[in-house]
Amino acid sequence: MSETISRPFTFVKDGIFYFSRRVPNELKSHYTSPRIAFSLRTRSARIAEARARKAADQLDEYWYHLRCQDGKLPGKHMLREQGLSSAEATAQAPVVSSASVLLSEAVGIYLQQKGKGRPVTFHRAAERSCGYVIDACGDKHLDAYTKADANAFRDALIARGLSGSSMTRVFGTVRAVTNFAASEQGLDFTNPFAGVYYDRTAGVSDRTPVPADALAVVQAQCRSLDDDMRWLVALVSDTGMRLAEAAGMTRDDIVRNNDGSLHARVRPHPWRRLKTKGSERDVPLEGEARWAAERILAQQTESRFAFPRYNKTDATNANAASAALNKWMKEYAPAGCTMHSFRHSMRERLRAVECPSDIVD
Repeated sequence: MSETISRPFTFVKDGIFYFSRRVPNELKSHYTSPRIAFSLRTRSARIAEARARKAADQLDEYWYHLRCQDGKLPGKHMLREQGLSSAEATAQAPVVSSASVLLSEAVGIYLQQKGKGRPVTFHRAAERSCGYVIDACGDKHLDAYTKADANAFRDALIARGLSGSSMTRVFGTVRAVTNFAASEQGLDFTNPFAGVYYDRTAGVSDRTPVPADALAVVQAQCRSLDDDMRWLVALVSDTGMRLAEAAGMTRDDIVRNNDGSLHARVRPHPWRRLKTKGSERDVPLEGEARWAAERILAQQTESRFAFPRYNKTDATNANAASAALNKWMKEYAPAGCTMHSFRHSMRERLRAVECPSDIVD
């Protein structure tokens, strides 16, 4: 507590510093909330203090302009009658609608309405993407952003080293946040972040399938080591499931059919969502996937999860699984092959046996 008291305009929640400042009474008509609050996206007190001071200075400058709009122009009596008009002589902030909100407030509106029941990654994506805009262009009202701001934002993303596909995701999130907040506020808004040109293929590498010989080596190593991490690899290798789908499975999701065959029920769970509604499916377990499923079911454990090590909290830790298994695979698969490569391998294997495309999908 003493740490935040000594740093003006900040408070800490779950270890993250937030900016908070009361809107002056005479300016509350310009805002939808009496207080401005948003994440500073850092756990460092030193960085938080610098960012909070910058935000406070920006607000002081903008509030000065708001107060001047209805007041008398300083030095107006000294203007020449034939000189500049008062409109030309007055340096004011861009005119914004009374319905407009700051981008930081727009993020709050978006997450409050659209973020209910969504995973923490959804919230982080919105905060991070719009945070990039604020870092590059400042925290402005939505209708104060211009195409020049959007282009500057693009250039800042390129300078960060983001690939074309990552920039597409970031721009998509920013457009979603700004469009939704503008709609909620009834703001007539032409989004400057739409139609921004950049090379969408820059830094994007082709997805590399696992070659047949490397697939055999990896699966042989899975049988040799015979532990839960290798069961997960084997399960994904002969099903093409997404890693998160497999890592978040319960033992009950592995179903034994009347004829003795096995299949996996891929369904959403509170601890692991699916990427799309169409991701719900039943996946036959054959080959090494069946071996892995049998090993999972044979374990004597009180956990309902197929892979307890990645389900110790209220959310499946697929990132930890990806990092560990991708590192392990490097010894046995060509460069560029990852756990996700098994999905591309499965598509190629199905195409090779002339499987109909609707079944492949």
